[in-house]
Amino acid sequence: MLQPNNIYCGDSRQLMKHIEPNSIALSFWSPPYFLGKDYEQGISFDQWQEMLKEVISLHYNALKPGGFMVINIADILAFQDNNMPKIQADNPSNKKCSVTKEMVLAAKQEHPDYNRDQLAALLNCSEQTIDRRMNGNNIRGGRHSAGTHVKLVGGGLEQYAYDVGLYLYDKRIWIKDPAWANSKWTTSTLKAVSETEDLYIFWKPGAYIVNRDRLTPSEWKEWGLRQIWNIPSVRVNDIHQAMFPLELAYRVIKLFSDKNEIVLDPFLGSGTTALAAIEAGRQYIGIELLNKYAELAKKRVREKEATPKLEFAY
Repeated sequence: MLQPNNIYCGDSRQLMKHIEPNSIALSFWSPPYFLGKDYEQGISFDQWQEMLKEVISLHYNALKPGGFMVINIADILAFQDNNMPKIQADNPSNKKCSVTKEMVLAAKQEHPDYNRDQLAALLNCSEQTIDRRMNGNNIRGGRHSAGTHVKLVGGGLEQYAYDVGLYLYDKRIWIKDPAWANSKWTTSTLKAVSETEDLYIFWKPGAYIVNRDRLTPSEWKEWGLRQIWNIPSVRVNDIHQAMFPLELAYRVIKLFSDKNEIVLDPFLGSGTTALAAIEAGRQYIGIELLNKYAELAKKRVREKEATPKLEFAY
């Protein structure tokens, strides 16, 4: 059996089978988001979904009755879909060429036998502009690139949990700093920049404790009873590509578990959940697939245990 206050390197789908049944008070984790990070390479969307489904299913035995599983995840805002019509937005302010669709149509009417190259020479523009004005596509890439749309992920998580007897108990919304690096489309579309992530809170049937002593009165007022959590993002992801702030994990752990209970993170990454568990006086079990991050998490835990000072990872 996996022992508390340890970090294990391996696949959660295998290692979670070795967690003592009915022992985990809270599982808090943030899986890969299917955004093309280095550690997601070679995984299809269907494989990603199957991985989530299997990890969620293993939680039923691991969680104690009345325990919670909290998943921090964001919708996929640019999901590639080859079935989506390949039509690019018309952005007049970005046009470097004054040629309009009407001008191309007039030229085609006057010269019906002209091909795209000849029309381009006539109008003193590129053949790419001719195609872009007529078809709304960029022949250098837009015609061949898959279209993208928003893909909601919460519904799948809810169904996978429901299928094994876990129920969606509540939801929080984390407002973070604008993720400009993941929102490059804002210059050429009407889409908003990414500024939120979701916390889906699942419950395993059983009595649970509403212990007001877990939080101070001000904490209950400021965030314990509030759906919207304003927490700054980690400023620099220099040791891991997808770090979440320590305060996010700390709030979840304080709200959904009691002192000395065991907190699980099956996608430990750089170890933030383990650090927050130590902050909150809980035990932890961490599982991380990649050895370099498992070792990083162990190093951070050792440093935390040596200097147990409350210090949120802003």
